Amino acid sequence: MNSLGGVGFTVLAVVSVVGAFVLLIVVPQRLLGMRFGFVRTVLAGLAGYAISTPLARAFSGQFRRIANPWVPVWFMILMIACIAVVAMIILVIAEVLLPTGSVPGPLELVRGVRGRARRARRYLAITRIAIRHGLGPYLRGRTPDRTGRAGLARSLREALEDAGVAFVKLGQVMATRRDLLPQEFTDELGRLQDSAAPAPWPDVERVLTEELGAPPDQVFARFDRTPLAAASIAQVHTARLPDGDEVVVKVQRPGIRTVVDRDLEIMDRLARTLTDRTTWGRTLGARELAAGFADAIREELDFRVEATNMAAVVAARPDDPSAVAYPVPYEPLCTRRVLVMQRLDGTTLSTAAARIGERGLDAHELARSLLTCLLRQIMVDGVFHADPHPGNVLLLSDGRLGLLDFGSVGRLDGSLRAALQRLLLAMDRGDPLGVSDALLEVVTRPDEIDEARLERALGQFMARYLAPGTPPSVRMFTDLFRIITSYGLSVPPDVAAVFRALATVEGTLAVLAPGFNLVAEARAFAGGYVTEQLTPAAARKAVTDELVTLLPMLRRLPRRLDRIASAAESGRLSVNVRLFAEERDRRYVTGILHQALLTVLAATSGIMAALLLGTPGGPRVAPDVGLYQLFGYSLFVVAAVLALRVLVLIFRPARPGQSS
Repeated sequence: MNSLGGVGFTVLAVVSVVGAFVLLIVVPQRLLGMRFGFVRTVLAGLAGYAISTPLARAFSGQFRRIANPWVPVWFMILMIACIAVVAMIILVIAEVLLPTGSVPGPLELVRGVRGRARRARRYLAITRIAIRHGLGPYLRGRTPDRTGRAGLARSLREALEDAGVAFVKLGQVMATRRDLLPQEFTDELGRLQDSAAPAPWPDVERVLTEELGAPPDQVFARFDRTPLAAASIAQVHTARLPDGDEVVVKVQRPGIRTVVDRDLEIMDRLARTLTDRTTWGRTLGARELAAGFADAIREELDFRVEATNMAAVVAARPDDPSAVAYPVPYEPLCTRRVLVMQRLDGTTLSTAAARIGERGLDAHELARSLLTCLLRQIMVDGVFHADPHPGNVLLLSDGRLGLLDFGSVGRLDGSLRAALQRLLLAMDRGDPLGVSDALLEVVTRPDEIDEARLERALGQFMARYLAPGTPPSVRMFTDLFRIITSYGLSVPPDVAAVFRALATVEGTLAVLAPGFNLVAEARAFAGGYVTEQLTPAAARKAVTDELVTLLPMLRRLPRRLDRIASAAESGRLSVNVRLFAEERDRRYVTGILHQALLTVLAATSGIMAALLLGTPGGPRVAPDVGLYQLFGYSLFVVAAVLALRVLVLIFRPARPGQSS
């Protein structure tokens, strides 16, 4: 019998070793109800097996003194369960200390070695640029005082210019965020210029051939190899289509996407570092700013998006009364890296301001047309040019203005447009309460806000800048942003694009017509817009639209009122409330109940296990182990599994669609 017991032990030992390695890959994940990485699971299994070796030796000592062959099987199952519990404990601890996804896997590490080497070289280059311009102390957490802001702003601009295209673009975006940056920084960053030397023609020709499917000489009747203008992302050439139309061709620089993607990743890491280590980085919202910028510049790298933006602006107002022209894209020739559009014959506003008087044009009338065009795009159409700086505005040969570069376009939904209209009209009426209500609809408000103080602050702002006879001031937008930030209000990205466009066009109007009163013209636009809405045709259309919406409800209303009255008269009126009607609410409550039930079962199993282990007597299944103790150990395993499942649900909630 002892020989049979020895053979049985050997077989069971082999089975336990093989079964442990197989089951430890599956059992912990199934018991915990979540998936873990293969490497993490195997390491946890090996650690659990190594830690459980003394337990296995203790069990093996009992096996040799047991004659019943079924008892060792139970002990083996219990031993494997204990090893699985130890592995689960290690998995839960690892999930708490290093959540899944926080550390890349070995394959990702191997694949990313070359990329990390390139990033390391780029990090070193950017660090040298920052140190050379004196930015090192500020990156380590030093906060600039008021007297040192101007010098820091100048150093930041110079460093961004040296760092390359993505950083120049970031500085240009930051220059428009007066709600986030002091005026010294916005003024200095506004001087950033996006220009570069032209790319070699063979590289440009290769891009055109790859995108258009044929060499440019076969696609166009004429193609000027000398670029009209060159920037960091693309350069523009003039050309003529086979049908005789004059066009401009915007060609993306070869390899620029790889450079920009690498720099955007570095920006994201720098933003995270600044947020974690500096107070001003957290106050500025560096991570959110970097994420929004990355999305915008990736859109700008896809010229199909710009063609769609251009077509949307043109379609929103085909008969533009503001006499501002837009180029029309030739969509069959527009690809991800090539944009072909109608050529507007004119010169940029930054170089044509002196010619306005020579040609006998009214500069203030042109400025009024540009402002009216932008305000109509924002308030009425909901699709607007978000970067109307002087380089993007042309003075055409026919005396009109033209808008270029629709890579940056803002979009507003109907509710936001209505709120902005109410804000503008309330400012025109001088109504602080109306301005406060409309502003709270436009921005993201905190949970608690002193609306009375906000109303008084807005009243003082309006008295300072909007009173009759008050000259326009460039500090208007800066003070409005200061009010917004001081009351904990957050400007959504689409609304920030509106403020950015208005702040940019303010500088453009100053170039076009010095002394142009933007505030007075905006108020005149608001009054004219109200007048448009009060015309008989507009009022008739508004009433018709409302009646079309309300008519089905009005038809059903008498019948429903009759049913309610009949039910109330007969005492049968009742109200049914459906709790947890939404699937999200049901999942949340179900998850809470699930965790509570598991916690109760774990506690109950643990208490029962402790009671059984402390109960003397009972049948003996081994010389040193009684039946009550065996049941107690088993219940302890059950309690441990249930408790670990609750813990892993707490530290890593189940993803949608994943069982819990």
